[in-house]
Amino acid sequence: MEMGIFESKTNTKRKINSNTFLLMITILLFLAMYISGMIIFEEGGFAKPQMFLNLFISNAGLLVIAVGQTIVMITGGIDISVGSVTALVCMAVANQMENHGASAYMAVAIALGIGLLYGIVQGFLISYLEIQPFIVSLAGLFFGRGLTSMISTDMISIKNETFLAWAKYRIYLPIGSYSKRGKFLPAYIYPTVIIALVIVFIIAIIMKYTKFGREVYAIGGNAQSAMMMGLNVRKTKFKAYILNGFLAGCGGFLFCLNSCSGFVEQAKGLEMDAISASVIGGTLLSGGVGTPFGTIFGVLIKGTISSLITTQGSLSSWWVRIVLSALLCFFIVLQAVIAGIKKKK
Repeated sequence: MEMGIFESKTNTKRKINSNTFLLMITILLFLAMYISGMIIFEEGGFAKPQMFLNLFISNAGLLVIAVGQTIVMITGGIDISVGSVTALVCMAVANQMENHGASAYMAVAIALGIGLLYGIVQGFLISYLEIQPFIVSLAGLFFGRGLTSMISTDMISIKNETFLAWAKYRIYLPIGSYSKRGKFLPAYIYPTVIIALVIVFIIAIIMKYTKFGREVYAIGGNAQSAMMMGLNVRKTKFKAYILNGFLAGCGGFLFCLNSCSGFVEQAKGLEMDAISASVIGGTLLSGGVGTPFGTIFGVLIKGTISSLITTQGSLSSWWVRIVLSALLCFFIVLQAVIAGIKKKK
């Protein structure tokens, strides 16, 4: 028993060291990409503070969803239904406000309710019935898209005044840039950015300083050893998927605030963006290692790639997926190489 605990602690320490190495690569990669963009596309405004803030504005919803994905991946699981959950949240919110007179506050409750329900159902099937996470979340993906199309096959634009006021409200910062005429243009962010960063900060504290967070890392590192130490593996996994569902609902609402509409094909591929951001941010696919802080940089890298291609102008938007896929493959191979080196030692 004591030997198993000691071995588990040793493995965890080694994984933390490898995670630090992967995180440093992620941070250096982001800095290299962004600084290169500032140099190459200086005339296109890439060096302006607003361009950097736009990375958070455009990806506030993805950031929250990716952090939820990080939690389930640390347990050794995965959730590929979050894109469909986002589309369902956007469509349900838009439909209820525009066709049934629901308030913007009710829309928040609907979004969080959908996410929680998804988390409870999928978490129960995965943790207590021990069905593979990929199969369960794949079913959730198709189910979510199906429900979205049942609500409406047409795009619903949101015109609710309170909702639009939330979506368009700008928080101006004391930094900015000057126009060609010498006028100072203050940089700004939206409330969605603050909400996303606050959520990430709370999750980071939960994962590092609470019993639940320690249990999640222990289960991802070695579920059998965690069970021998007296941890309730099923209950912890169940909680992890519930939290992931809640964050998916919250992120879906932030995504809706950015688009102000709902349609069937919305957020298609978002689940892959969330998984990519987590892996690029240092989360191991095998579980046991990962941080919300690293996921932030994973999301920023995705946003930087998109901004570079948009600023360049002549490349197709599909290049974002191509480059992101290449980076994902690179980090997966890097993880495998590190794992191989450990085994030899």
